[in-house]
Amino acid sequence: LKLSWGCCDQMIHLRPVGHRDPPNLKILNYVLVKKIYNWVFIHEKAYQVTDTGIESSVMTKVKGFGYHGNRVMDVADYVFPQQGADIFCIMTKLIVTENQFQGKCAEVRTHLNHWLPISSRVITGVCIQPSNNTENGRCEIEGWCPAENDLVEIRPMLDVNNFTIFIKNSIRFPLFNVTRGNFPTTMTAAEIKSCTYHPETRPFCPIFLVGDVLNYTGQNVDDLGGEIGINIEWKCNLDLDIDYCVPKYSFTRLDAPFAKNAISKGYNFRFAKYFKTENGTDFRTLHKAFAIRFDVMVTGNAGKFNTIPTLINLVAAFTSVGLVRIFLCDIILLNFLKGAEQYKAKKFEEVMHRGLQWDKCEVEVYKWAILVHFCMMTHSRCYCTD
Repeated sequence: LKLSWGCCDQMIHLRPVGHRDPPNLKILNYVLVKKIYNWVFIHEKAYQVTDTGIESSVMTKVKGFGYHGNRVMDVADYVFPQQGADIFCIMTKLIVTENQFQGKCAEVRTHLNHWLPISSRVITGVCIQPSNNTENGRCEIEGWCPAENDLVEIRPMLDVNNFTIFIKNSIRFPLFNVTRGNFPTTMTAAEIKSCTYHPETRPFCPIFLVGDVLNYTGQNVDDLGGEIGINIEWKCNLDLDIDYCVPKYSFTRLDAPFAKNAISKGYNFRFAKYFKTENGTDFRTLHKAFAIRFDVMVTGNAGKFNTIPTLINLVAAFTSVGLVRIFLCDIILLNFLKGAEQYKAKKFEEVMHRGLQWDKCEVEVYKWAILVHFCMMTHSRCYCTD
């Protein structure tokens, strides 16, 4: 290779000199190439184009009967909301305050030695004295009376463990126009009705036993409610048969950071049912429900072979091998292994300029420094002649 430099009459001659890599270097090269190949093409699948914009729809349905407060509860009583959305609650305990009318009444005890009004009532400023002298007076409040007493002992509905949750999830990867469902199309109605999800024996059954889900997350119905995440993960390699694009379920307790807190534990909410008397007066029944909230979350991505990312990552991988070979292998071989001096003598050769005026051509030399880089990557010797 001959290159003419503008400020010099001389020319540089580059001639690769035969060089045999030491055995240690060959081993290091093999290990590096294998590691880079496994990471880039096997683990990361860099030869594929990936679609992460998954489109998803979730429908849920709960079934089961339970006893609570000497009443038989069905789905319409304990599931909120009833529309079968991806976020729903299953009630485990209910405190009922019946026949509340608008008016004035005494507040109730919410803590051991404190009388505190709840936020839906207004203090009138009147102190109501008890009929006996064994207790202190109470503040009068205005609102729905009688006031709610949520300190009553109510046993949770233990039958919740036997309820089942049916999840129907359909997804689409718009980049590839691929649609999938969370249970096989070959599954019959009889199979769906008789199966129950198990991570090993029935991983594709869309029916989940509530007790199993609670066990997966370390929660039970004796708690004051909670929040459970059901994650449906789709990781699809579309280079394979489409039947291998299947969901994977996982379960998480989302309120775990607050499980040991002294305040704001569990999950509860209030709702009311309104009625009218014969003379048109409004009254209501207030419900305070403790519930387990389920959030069905769908995540995933799909990948398929594409020429462009394959070429880009191949070039990047080979470039990385060259750089690692120069910096890592040379550092090890030149400094830490036996025979470093012999390897150094083979790798480097003192260059004689033979009359070249390097001070006048220094700028141009740096412009062609890439050629020296080429020599180092190929482990060749470079010398200059007139």
